[in-house]
Amino acid sequence: MVPARGQTVLVRNEAIGIVGGSGTDDGDDEVCYIIPRAAGGGTILGGCYQEGNWDSQFDPNLANRIMKRAVELCPSLTDGKDIEHLSIIRHGVGLRPVRIGGTRLEKEKINGVWVVHNYGHGGYGYQSSYGCSQAAVKLVAEALAVRARL
Repeated sequence: MVPARGQTVLVRNEAIGIVGGSGTDDGDDEVCYIIPRAAGGGTILGGCYQEGNWDSQFDPNLANRIMKRAVELCPSLTDGKDIEHLSIIRHGVGLRPVRIGGTRLEKEKINGVWVVHNYGHGGYGYQSSYGCSQAAVKLVAEALAVRARL
């Protein structure tokens, strides 16, 4: 397992919907997404996906690139003005566990006990949670079915 570092900027400015794109001219580990939060909770601007980076402090240069990309992609955030018109609530940095070789989703017998593994999703845990949880439930059912036949 290694960390995947993500960085976001939460702003008070409202976006009309979710906007995203993959890859940027700024680097392979940087992306652009805009996610409005419910009930007037502001808008999340992101981000990056930096595997192996343990730094938990926000990078002001990266924050500026994130905000510039967001305003270019969604000018309505600032009524067509520059990033100085974003009202920053806070900067966020998260380290997510990533499994080398991808997510581990399988069953394994350890000391005679079935164990279902479902980890290593990195920054995509929420997005993959429904599908992976359904697959994990099937694996549990298989393990229980094997035990019931004994």
